[in-house]
Amino acid sequence: MIIFRYLTREILLTMAAVAGVLLLVIMGSRFIRYFSNAAEGDIPASILGTLMLFHLPGFLELILPLAFFLGILLAYGQLYLNSEITVLVACGTSPNRLLQVSLVPATLVAALVGLCSLWLTPAGALHNEVLLEEQRSQLDFSALAPGRFQGFGGGRTAYIEGINEDQSRMQEVFISERQSRGDGTPESAITRAETGYQTVDPETGSRFLVLADGQRYSVDPGRAEAERLVFGTYAVRLSGAVEQADLDSPEYASTVALFADDALPARAQLQWRLGLPLMVFILTLLAMPLSRVNPRQGRFAKLLPAIFLYVAYLSLLLAALDAIGRGSWPVTVGMWPIHGGFLAIGLVMMVRAQHKGMSG
Repeated sequence: MIIFRYLTREILLTMAAVAGVLLLVIMGSRFIRYFSNAAEGDIPASILGTLMLFHLPGFLELILPLAFFLGILLAYGQLYLNSEITVLVACGTSPNRLLQVSLVPATLVAALVGLCSLWLTPAGALHNEVLLEEQRSQLDFSALAPGRFQGFGGGRTAYIEGINEDQSRMQEVFISERQSRGDGTPESAITRAETGYQTVDPETGSRFLVLADGQRYSVDPGRAEAERLVFGTYAVRLSGAVEQADLDSPEYASTVALFADDALPARAQLQWRLGLPLMVFILTLLAMPLSRVNPRQGRFAKLLPAIFLYVAYLSLLLAALDAIGRGSWPVTVGMWPIHGGFLAIGLVMMVRAQHKGMSG
C-alpha cells in the first residue's frame, strides 16, 4: 500500500506539473487571439473570461492524456535513475504489478477525460458559439468606451458621451468617416447625433446604425464648400449579412443525440469522444516500457520518441475523424483499428522490455 501511494503520488504530481505548463501555453495562445478580436472591436472584452472558462474542457480532454503519458515517463524515468525500480523488482514487484499500479491513476484520468469529451466539451463549445453568435448580431460599438475616440472599422472614428444601462442606445454620438466614392474620389464626413442604436434587417441580415436628431457634414478635398444634412433619422449600413454558425454541427451536439444520429459526421464525432478515455489506458501501456532508462541515458532520453509516438497517435485519430465524416473511410471500421494498432505496439514493447529485464 505504501508503494502504491508513493508511485501514484509521483505520477500525479508530475502529470499536474506538465498539464499546468501545457494548459498555460494553450490558454495563453487562445486568450491572445480573443484579446486581439476584442481590441479590434469584434467582441467585447467583458466576455473574455466566460469564453476561456467554457473552452477549458476542450483543452483538458487533449492535455490530460498527454500530461499523464509524460507524467509516467518522467516519474518512472527518475525512479529508474535512482535505482528505485530496480530495488522494487528485486523485492518481488514485477513489471506487471507496476502496470497495475499505474492503471489506477489512469482510471481517474480517463474518467476526467471522459467527463470532458462526452459532456463538458460539447456543452462548452455550444455555449461559446451561441455567445459569439449573439455578439455578431450586436453593434460594433459594443467595444467602445464613453469619453474616448476609437476606431471601429471602415475608416470610421467614433466618440460617444454615454451608453444607457442596457447597452442598447448611445448618447451624443460623433462619427468621423474617410471613404471613397464610386468613382474613387475621396470624401470626408462628420456626423453628430443625439442618440444612436443598432438594428438588423431581418430579411438580409445587414446591420445598420440608426442615428436620431443630428447633422451630417460632407467635404470633398480641394473644395471650399461642404454639404450639410439635418436629419431626424439617419441610417448607416455597418456590414452585410454575417454568416451564421452551424449550431446543428455534431461538434456541438450532446453525446446522447449522437447515439441517435446515423449521419456520418455524427458517427465520427461519437467515436472520437468515446476513444479519448480509451486513449489514456493505451498511452499508459506505451509509457511503461518507454520509461525504462539506464543512468547513462538520463530521464529525458526517450522523451522525444514518446512525443512523436503520441503525435502520430493523435494525428491518425484526427485524420480518421475527418475521413469518416466525409465518407472516405468506412464508419463500421472507424477509429478502432488505430486504437488496436497502438495497443498492439504497447503490448509488444512491454513483452520486449520484460525479456530485456530478465536477460539483463
